[in-house]
Amino acid sequence: MEDYQLGVIESKFADIIWSNAPMTTRALVELCEKELNWKRTTTYSVLKKLCEKGFFQMENKVVTALVSKEEYNSFRSDKFIQETFSGSLPALVLSFGSRKKLSKKEIDELQSIIDSMRG
Repeated sequence: MEDYQLGVIESKFADIIWSNAPMTTRALVELCEKELNWKRTTTYSVLKKLCEKGFFQMENKVVTALVSKEEYNSFRSDKFIQETFSGSLPALVLSFGSRKKLSKKEIDELQSIIDSMRG
């Protein structure tokens, strides 16, 4: 996949596929018409673009995801942390925690994640 960046509209489109894949192109066209108010040609144009980028594939009129939503979100999160906090996850947490007091529940959840990563 060359470019992991999705625009707002592409993200909405990708969410439709991620929520329904594998799906036929006909079903995709119908969902995009209903949810995005797109014509068939727009759906096929955006699908082609995202297939070329390596997000999805269309074979025998069936659309499948080559990259999961979780993989995409993970890559984007890593890139954000790298670009904004020089790759430091503690710097991200410190930045967030300095503007908003974390609840006991949030702290416990973070501690649980940290504990599970140690094991």
